[in-house]
Amino acid sequence: MGSAWAAGTEGVAEHTSFFANPETWVAVGFLLFVALLGKLLWTRISALLDKRSADIARALGDAERLRTDALRAKADAQRTLDEATAEAEAIVAQAREEAQRMQHHAAQHLETAIALREQQALDRIAQSEAAAAKHVRDMAVDLALTATRSLLREQVGTGSAEKLVSEAIAELPRKLH
Repeated sequence: MGSAWAAGTEGVAEHTSFFANPETWVAVGFLLFVALLGKLLWTRISALLDKRSADIARALGDAERLRTDALRAKADAQRTLDEATAEAEAIVAQAREEAQRMQHHAAQHLETAIALREQQALDRIAQSEAAAAKHVRDMAVDLALTATRSLLREQVGTGSAEKLVSEAIAELPRKLH
């Protein structure tokens, strides 16, 4: 029976239509499968590509924002550097002015100190001169007294000599000063 059926279908296969052929349906099923699978794959691939594109766009946006922030930070740093440089220059100028002022003050102080020392030296010299003059006067008085005593001893007698010497000695300090 199996061979009769096979013999009977042999003639039918030659006269069957395009839609009755199982190979046609296999091909149609395969094409539908490939189309559905392709559509599924295409949507997934396009979704992945869209996601990747969005990630790249977000990364580019972040990079642009970071670049802007970096440029702003660089400008801030440059401004801070410029301010610090200006402040440093002002400090240096102020230090120079202070050094000149201190130098001028020191020069004035030195001149004052020199004048003071000179005055002190002149005062000491004047004191020494006064002391020397007093010493010379005292010596002159002593010498005069001694000479007067000697003279009186020689010229006047002992009794009247003592009286004259006493009077001369009493008057001598008044006359010399």
